[in-house]
Amino acid sequence: MNKFLYTVIAVSMTLGAYAQKSDGSTKSLVKAEKEFAEDLAKHGAKTAFIKYSANDALVFRPNPVNAKTFYASQPEDKNLSWEPVYAKVARSGDWGFTTGPFVADGDTKTYGQYLSVWKAKDTRWELALDLGVTHNKPLNKVEPSFIEPKDFYKPKFANDKQKAAGADIIATTEKTLNTMLKSYGIAAFAGFLNPDARVLFPGYEPIIGKDKALVFFNGMVKNMSLKTTKVSKADGGDLAYTYGVATVDYKADLRESFNYVFIYERQADHNWNLIVQAFAPAER
Repeated sequence: MNKFLYTVIAVSMTLGAYAQKSDGSTKSLVKAEKEFAEDLAKHGAKTAFIKYSANDALVFRPNPVNAKTFYASQPEDKNLSWEPVYAKVARSGDWGFTTGPFVADGDTKTYGQYLSVWKAKDTRWELALDLGVTHNKPLNKVEPSFIEPKDFYKPKFANDKQKAAGADIIATTEKTLNTMLKSYGIAAFAGFLNPDARVLFPGYEPIIGKDKALVFFNGMVKNMSLKTTKVSKADGGDLAYTYGVATVDYKADLRESFNYVFIYERQADHNWNLIVQAFAPAER
């Protein structure tokens, strides 16, 4: 009996150790995301976030704070559920992102969308960034889209200087976007959005497609300025993300600050286009 119990414990420990295993595929990332949600439902938010977050992971609550530090003081809330509907992993397999709907079932139900960035470390997926946007009860269902890398490529000898140079390209792209926004207003996004881009904005269900995104921005936003805090580029050179603070001037003579996370994708013409934009209200 003791031998049987030891065997069960050993198997359980092994399964736990590989629960977030990364093999460089989007499938493995989606699996890790779903296991994260199941872990929270079973054990609570404090346990799940501390278990799945990287040591330097940031959560926007509402401003960016260290995930482990934040959740160390939080209760074991089990009333949060979510499901990925869109995910993509870099061809180098070092990081990827997921997004989809969430429901917080407390005193009143809260609906919204999340965007999470995950990084692979020691063959495991670890949460790196997490941001949520709230809206009314959704009326539209988004079809799942889990996009696998077209190939695998990771430089064998990429040093810190080369990685910094790669990140500078993204920083310059976002600086150019910010300059264009100042010069031409919100119409500047037309040159930076991918055809399948999606926008997550408070009060709205996901806005999917470049044309719909431009109609949305042009309908209510007069100007926007970006202050980039950090840039990270995948080693494979195909995906990158930034986060920072966006100041939005509405056409209704109102100004509001948002924490943003942008996901960029390198195009065939070597330009970098936005494929996801997430905005969450910032606390001044």
